[in-house]
Amino acid sequence: MFNIRIPDRFRLLFPCYFAFFVSGAMVLLVGTTLPYIIEEAGINYSVAGGLLSAFAIGNLLASFVNPVISRLMGRKKTIVMLSSLVPLSWIIITLLPPVAVMYPAFVLLGIGRGSVSIINNAVVNDNSDGKPAALNLLHMTFAAGALLSPLLTSLYMEAGLGWRTAAYTIIAASLLATAGYAWMKMTPGGYAGEEGTSAADTETGTGMDAGNTVYYKNPVFYIMGFLLFLYIGLENCVNGWFVTYFKSMGIMSSTYATNLVSVTWIMVMLGRLLTAKLSTKIDKNKLIFSYCIATAAFFILLLATHNLAVITVAIAGLGFFFAGIYPTSVSSAGAVLKGSNTGMSMFLAIAALGGIVTPQIVGVLADSFGMTAAILVLLFNAAGMFVLSLVNLKVNSKSRLF
Repeated sequence: MFNIRIPDRFRLLFPCYFAFFVSGAMVLLVGTTLPYIIEEAGINYSVAGGLLSAFAIGNLLASFVNPVISRLMGRKKTIVMLSSLVPLSWIIITLLPPVAVMYPAFVLLGIGRGSVSIINNAVVNDNSDGKPAALNLLHMTFAAGALLSPLLTSLYMEAGLGWRTAAYTIIAASLLATAGYAWMKMTPGGYAGEEGTSAADTETGTGMDAGNTVYYKNPVFYIMGFLLFLYIGLENCVNGWFVTYFKSMGIMSSTYATNLVSVTWIMVMLGRLLTAKLSTKIDKNKLIFSYCIATAAFFILLLATHNLAVITVAIAGLGFFFAGIYPTSVSSAGAVLKGSNTGMSMFLAIAALGGIVTPQIVGVLADSFGMTAAILVLLFNAAGMFVLSLVNLKVNSKSRLF
């Protein structure tokens, strides 16, 4: 009776934005439920850090698994299959099986999450004409999901429903995201490397890297890749460890600690909206440099005090200036990566390595010296981001500090 035609561009982009919203909620759920998993499963900080690292390992493996399977099955079937690992993994996690089973569950969870990140960044990057605004808006949807997840978990906990109810909510939303990918409209010219390919090539994945094949010769690829290596390490620890860190300080309730993480993501949303606006007027490399300076300053402030009000201000500032680093860095390297699914995968793989190493280091040090002392290792990440963002300004011939 009704013949409503939905634009192909909407069917291409909407599943990406929705899936990234769900992905943000899912990633934050890992951190907000970790203290309860530690308590119920009876594991120590080292094992918990290993679970966070296993999650990051899966995210890294996605960078290798996704291109290979895409060539065999086509991009659409691949993302539908790999994104379905997210709800499957959470079902396993809610059962709290032995650690030997939990580790592969977190690896599979990471593969699903990483595959979602690869396709979303590739689709939006290749359909944004090199402008960072679209990527910033994409990552704002991630921030929106990350904002709601801790709040929802707190509501469930206060209502006595337990952390598993929050996990079941994410499972349902992840299934919808997978269905969205199945509905996605992939047409020639609408995805990375598809311009000039046939419809058959689009479905089978052939010709996916016919465009840019020299990304590895450009220093920007490595500078921005290793800047994101440090950033993802820092972000993963904020997402994964900071509820546990705040609780270990003994100056706030579990509910306040959980909600404080939501404050971070409120500021991330505001920061990404501002970045989307500023990126149209200010050189993206200058923005990255400014954000890295501010991130280091607020992170030092956060670690230097036990005052609840100052901590709240510091975490808000950290979230605000965190906001634009990842999407603007991806956009900064976008010209190098455009048209290469493998290039985007390798770029995100370098970033993912930081998320593997850092949480495990924090977990091991926390067992030996306490969580508060272990978090100090993240100062190295903040300092390194500042240095690399400065180097990026010098290398980029279009950027000048003054």
